[in-house]
Amino acid sequence: MSSETTMAAEQCRLREWAVQIRDCQSRPAGMSVVEWCACHGITKASYYYRLRRVRHAFLENIPGAPLPPQIVPVEPGTLQMHEKDSSHTQPGLDISIRGVSIHVTGTTSMPPFGRGS
Repeated sequence: MSSETTMAAEQCRLREWAVQIRDCQSRPAGMSVVEWCACHGITKASYYYRLRRVRHAFLENIPGAPLPPQIVPVEPGTLQMHEKDSSHTQPGLDISIRGVSIHVTGTTSMPPFGRGS
């Protein structure tokens, strides 16, 4: 089978699954997903597999979708020790993990990205 045929079949399958998902999500009040699936001849596992695939395909096709999170390297000298109850003079984001806290503000400088920097 050619790759164009395979892609067309995949798109057709995703459209069919999207219709099923819309139908399930607008099922009568009080009807569970399991009951809806039984009425439509699919298993609960198949429904959730299809839901996951349709969501993934949808998210891939959103223009300007956010990029996956990136790891930002932090140099040890950037971190400063603060007491837990200290108040910051600038509003910002406080991140605390395993006893290490980082306070990030709009003026916090960012190191250049990449290994060669």
